[in-house]
Amino acid sequence: MASIAKRPNGKWRARYRDAAGREHARHFDRKVDAQRWLDEETASIVTGQYVDPQARKVTVDEWCDTWIEGYGSRRESSVRQAKVHLARIRQEFGPLPLAAVQPSAIRNWLARLRKEGLSASYLFALHSRLSQVMKDAVLDRKVPANPCSRRTSPGAGKQRAYVATEAQLWGLYEQAEEQYRLALLLGAFVGLRTAEACGLRPEDVDLDGRTITPTVQYPALPLKSEMSGETVPIPDSLVSVLKPLCTGRTHLLVDEDGVQVGPWQVEREMRRIRGKVAGLPGGFRFHDLRHFYASLLIASGADVKVVQHRLRHASAKTTLDTYGHCGPTLTSRRGPLSSAP
Repeated sequence: MASIAKRPNGKWRARYRDAAGREHARHFDRKVDAQRWLDEETASIVTGQYVDPQARKVTVDEWCDTWIEGYGSRRESSVRQAKVHLARIRQEFGPLPLAAVQPSAIRNWLARLRKEGLSASYLFALHSRLSQVMKDAVLDRKVPANPCSRRTSPGAGKQRAYVATEAQLWGLYEQAEEQYRLALLLGAFVGLRTAEACGLRPEDVDLDGRTITPTVQYPALPLKSEMSGETVPIPDSLVSVLKPLCTGRTHLLVDEDGVQVGPWQVEREMRRIRGKVAGLPGGFRFHDLRHFYASLLIASGADVKVVQHRLRHASAKTTLDTYGHCGPTLTSRRGPLSSAP
C-alpha cells in the first residue's frame, strides 16, 4: 500500500494508495522527509481524516457553489437567507482553500464584524452557517475537521423580546390601513407568523370550534415545521371579526382588488406605522406581535407547555429562552381582545 524508493537522480519517491485505490506519490531530497510525509498520509487514512490531495485545493468559493446547489431543495426563504450568509462568508474567505480557514481567522472576522455594528444574533447566524458549510465539507472529505466550534462562536446574544403595551397595539391598529388590520389581530391574538397570516384561508378557520389551524404559508408553501400546524384557540371577539371574511374569498388577507396580500406588504405597512406609535422600538416588526400574544398567555397563568403549543415552538426550551424573563414582570390579567376599540 505504501513504499519509498530511491530514484536514479538521487531523489526519494514516496507513494501510497488511498481507500479508492488511487496512487499518490511525491519526491523528496531526503528519505526522512519522504517517510514523514508517508506516515502522515497513511495515518490520516487509518484515522478517517484523509483528504484527497486534489480536494485540498478546493476553495471556499468553489465549495459554497456546490453546497448551495445541494441546499436548493429547502424552502425558498431558507435558500435566500443562506445565500445572504454565504455572501458574507465568501467576502472574507472566498479565495482561500477550505483547509486554510483557521479558528483564529474566524474569531478575528467575527470580532471585526462586531466592531462594524452587526448584532450578536446576526454574528451567531453567520457562524452557524459557516459551521454548517464546513461540517458538510468534512463529510465530503474536503477538509479533515471543522474549524468552527464553541471556542469560535460569538454566542447568540441575550436580547429580550420587546412586548408592546395594549395601548401601543391598538395604536398600530388605528394607524394601519383597513386591509392590514386583520393581520395585526392574527399576530397579536393568535400568534401567527407573517407568512402564516398571509397564507390563512377560510377553511383553516373553525368558527364553531373557535380555532385556527394553519396549514400553509404564503403563497401556498408548506409550513415552517410540523409544530407550526398546531390548532390554536381564538377569542369570541375575534370570531366575530373573522366570520364575514370567511366567505367569498380564497384568503383572509387580501388587498382592495381581492388579491392575496404578501408578507413584504405587511412588513412594509409595519415600517410605515411603527414610527407613529409612541414608545415602540425603531425596529419593531410584525413578528414582535407574537411576543404580545405570549405575554397574554403568561399573564393569564399559562404554563410553559401551553405557551409553547400556542406559539407552536418546536421545543419548550425555545419558549423559555425567549420568554423566561417575562413571568414576574407581567401583571395584566385582561383577556385577549378585551380592550379592543
